[in-house]
Amino acid sequence: MNNILKYILLSVAVLLCLGYAVFAAANGNSTAKEQVCSALKVHINDFDHRQLISNTEIAKLLESEGLNPMGKTLKRIKTKSIEDAIEKHPMVRQAECYKTPGGEIIVNIEQRIPVLRVVGFENYYVDDLRKPIPVSQNFAAYVPVASGRVTRKMATGSLFDFCEYINKDPFWNNQIEQIHINDNLDVELVPRVGDHIVMMGDFSRYQQKLEKLKKLYLYGLNQIGWNQYKTIDLQFKDQVVCTKK
Repeated sequence: MNNILKYILLSVAVLLCLGYAVFAAANGNSTAKEQVCSALKVHINDFDHRQLISNTEIAKLLESEGLNPMGKTLKRIKTKSIEDAIEKHPMVRQAECYKTPGGEIIVNIEQRIPVLRVVGFENYYVDDLRKPIPVSQNFAAYVPVASGRVTRKMATGSLFDFCEYINKDPFWNNQIEQIHINDNLDVELVPRVGDHIVMMGDFSRYQQKLEKLKKLYLYGLNQIGWNQYKTIDLQFKDQVVCTKK
């Protein structure tokens, strides 16, 4: 009899505890939903190196879309809507938005990564996914600049491959200032050091062409001076043709 009574009492105690836990959870969830957003915190990745978009722009964008969370209860704030609105910005690759127990709205933003810039008839960047993006009003990315008769197909194709190669090589990244496509669609390189133009022809065999030019720079122009020639032609397979001023 005593064992049966103990079992009944224990069962009642367990049921009471479960009931209280359910009530507390429901009440706590209701309280959380009524909590008002205390802060909007925007974190932009790699902001020290690229400032394609600013916190101020994000705040204005959310305000214009009616998605500013400040002053709203957490249950009214749709984090997915905030993410979708921010990801429509051309400088944004991805956005993540979430709520904290303290009532803050956190937004993490991944910026696009420019690889080259096209100037002239059109003015835009091409990012590392080969997608054209507009020039930022906040920041000028330190990337190769291409001018002249640059088509979108070229900018996202052979020119992109060439610029990506330059960006990964410290020597060429510091030496090549501009890439110009002339009216004959030939490639001309404008160096940072030296008063000459490098004639490449097209982008075929560009690694071998640049290797020839590097040897000329290191073992030729370093000895005789960097301002001796008007043009340096790399189009011939086994030689470099230099034209004096």
